[in-house]
Amino acid sequence: MMRGNDLGRDSVPKLVLRLAVPTMIAQFVNVLYSIIDRMYIGNIPENGAMALAGVGICGPIVTLLSSFGTLVGLGGSILMAMRMGEGDDKKAKQILSNSFLMLIAFSVVLTVMFLLLKNKLLMWFGASEATFSYADTYLSIYTAGTFFALMAVGLNYFINCQGFSTVGMTTVLIGAIANIVLDPIFIFAFDMGVAGAAVATVLSQMASCAFALVFLFGKRPKIKITFGGYSKNIMTRIITLGLSPFLILATDSIIIIVLNTVLQRTGGAEADMLIAAVTIVQSYMSVITGPMIGISSGTQAIISYNYGAGRTDRVKEAEKNILALCLVFTAIMFAVSRFVPELFAGMFIDDAEGIKLAGWGIRTFTLGIVTLSFQYVFVDGLTALGRTKTALTMSMFRKASYVVSAIVLAYTVSARASFYAEPLVDIVCSGITSLVFLRVFDGHLKKREMGFMAA
Repeated sequence: MMRGNDLGRDSVPKLVLRLAVPTMIAQFVNVLYSIIDRMYIGNIPENGAMALAGVGICGPIVTLLSSFGTLVGLGGSILMAMRMGEGDDKKAKQILSNSFLMLIAFSVVLTVMFLLLKNKLLMWFGASEATFSYADTYLSIYTAGTFFALMAVGLNYFINCQGFSTVGMTTVLIGAIANIVLDPIFIFAFDMGVAGAAVATVLSQMASCAFALVFLFGKRPKIKITFGGYSKNIMTRIITLGLSPFLILATDSIIIIVLNTVLQRTGGAEADMLIAAVTIVQSYMSVITGPMIGISSGTQAIISYNYGAGRTDRVKEAEKNILALCLVFTAIMFAVSRFVPELFAGMFIDDAEGIKLAGWGIRTFTLGIVTLSFQYVFVDGLTALGRTKTALTMSMFRKASYVVSAIVLAYTVSARASFYAEPLVDIVCSGITSLVFLRVFDGHLKKREMGFMAA
């Protein structure tokens, strides 16, 4: 039986690799599933295009739902890792107990609320008469499985933060692989169309949820799910720590809606083609940003644990190694992005002009992808240290800058020019985030060292 990684004593470079690689793989497979899922739906006979558009409208809503799992999971796991670093396992168990209750409560409230409001939400997010029925079918079934989605996402953070990165990867892989297998069965073999895609997703999330629950109730983890010890103060602290990544995920949906609206209003005759192209570009970008999230968030436990233990030397070493790994990955992906864009675009469409436009868009969007490493690693690093306000400010500044830049470029230059907003903002905002991080990082760690010395 494999042991968990020792976050306080194992070699930091080896820890970073052992925690980052499984989460990178898990995120990549998750992204791959999403892409394949869209391909299946887009190939539904006769109405594939409308079905894909309907499910696409549900995308931001689905992201918003799952981000509540991140709110509790990441916030609670960071706090739990700090307490484990301090050697306070009793408090760590209490944090997991409170987090588990919060995930249940959020699941119930969100399921009821979204089922009651789904019609208004779908119309607000752009459903038309032609796409509403597909979007309504998919969202109704998906929302009914909210419990499993939130549990699978939220509980996995508590697995990873105890050093069981391979188990955490398995949780994600079970759901992703099950979805890839079940999609064609329910969509085509059972002739259920969009409803089949939603059912396959819910069943896959059930499998991931069951695996996570069995593990966290089992013998292997030091900190298991228990009941009792509920505290309003602990719950408030969990939400405070998780608010930054929650808002980061939740606002991604808003950015997609704004960009599509801008392209529709400024693109003229090629507006629909531009929107199709940017949809493909965003799918490609997720192939890069997904594993980046795996690197930066999957290794947060090392930072939080050693910060809690007062081992600031290990915190600094971890940050350097995490950044180095992310830089290597993005440098490789920058090079790859010069050669494969048209091949990737051809997986979605067969129109030569559309493929050419999407290929250009991918090359443009990835011009500043290497610098984005600093943004991801430093924002997640600050979150792991409990500097959530600073992390949130840096992330929201980047997102706001992107929206403003895209709008200004589209209206003052051209719709196509808005594609340059991504690399422009990546370069500028990553530089600003780096300066802020360097200014607060050492001071924050010194304050922690002084606290230990005083104790």
